[in-house]
Amino acid sequence: MLTRLPKLIDPLLLADRNASVEGKLPLNCFDRMADLLFYDIGCVELKLLFGRHGKLATIEGSLSAVMQLKCQRCLESMEWLVNSEIKLGIVNSLERASELPEGYEPLLLMEEGSIPLKNIVEDELLLSVPNIPKHKNICQIPDIPRGKAGQAPKITQKSTENPFSILAELKKLETHNGSTKE
Repeated sequence: MLTRLPKLIDPLLLADRNASVEGKLPLNCFDRMADLLFYDIGCVELKLLFGRHGKLATIEGSLSAVMQLKCQRCLESMEWLVNSEIKLGIVNSLERASELPEGYEPLLLMEEGSIPLKNIVEDELLLSVPNIPKHKNICQIPDIPRGKAGQAPKITQKSTENPFSILAELKKLETHNGSTKE
């Protein structure tokens, strides 16, 4: 078992060795998550087991994290818990991806060799976050600044002119001067 997380891993080599990787990655190392996070403080705990099922190299494991996302309704912080199970089948083509056993998602490796571990973790985190993060309940609206003596500012309503009032005036003129449309 690897306890110190490597930056780069060779998934096929680790699968051949039936290796496991366990540890924590800081949330601030994930570039694609940056826009979704309100704070990038915290860590993702991961446990990945590499192995083979016949000829298929697999990665199975779990991720857990508590992230502070940016609510897209009120733009304030919201807590999002991630407890994700991972079942990846390592493939080298889209054709092989369609042949994966049920329950496995493809991890497409175009070339053999090392890949960043954080990319696998970040992909799983992105899949666990909703497309539009927002509070489950109604968001808290920030206080409106108060006027003098604790009263709300008065809102004055402008009288807006109807853009079709000119047409109404033309119609009146037409009926007074004699219309040819009867």
